[in-house]
Amino acid sequence: MILSGLEIRNHIGHEIIIDPFDDSRLNPNSYNLSLHNELLIYTNDELDMKRDNPSEKILIPPEGFLLKPGKLYLGRTAEYTKTEGYIPMLEGRSSIGRLGICIHVTAGFGDVGFAGYWTLELFCVQPVRIYAGVQIAQIYYHTITKPYERYAKGKYQNNTGIQSSMLYKEFEI
Repeated sequence: MILSGLEIRNHIGHEIIIDPFDDSRLNPNSYNLSLHNELLIYTNDELDMKRDNPSEKILIPPEGFLLKPGKLYLGRTAEYTKTEGYIPMLEGRSSIGRLGICIHVTAGFGDVGFAGYWTLELFCVQPVRIYAGVQIAQIYYHTITKPYERYAKGKYQNNTGIQSSMLYKEFEI
């Protein structure tokens, strides 16, 4: 089952943390998250799964930033989230999708117990200008049957900002 917006509100501050939380962003069965003002782009044209690929940080200026097709931009939510007892899921908002912006390539699925900011894998089908603070994604919550193992540690747990791929760490095992 997916939690209704009213159920999300009932669990805020307990099993569900969204910081900052603004009641006006609550939808019938989701909550809108906004885009932070930082982006990360890989500096190499060719990426290697076995390596920590170099990247550079870009700040989105007040006049916006132009996303270009064929380029991956890593962004993050401005909101910190933490979820206990539910599975958090992230999707783009329909108004964002109608501009040809995808907010994730494959990483819309969260783990029960995840705590941190959501890294967004932004790409577009045509050039489009984006702005910091725009409500870009919606988070929703699935119930989970018990017993379950809580996601407590991992390469992306308790992050404090945008995280590029850490797949290379799996090759080190």
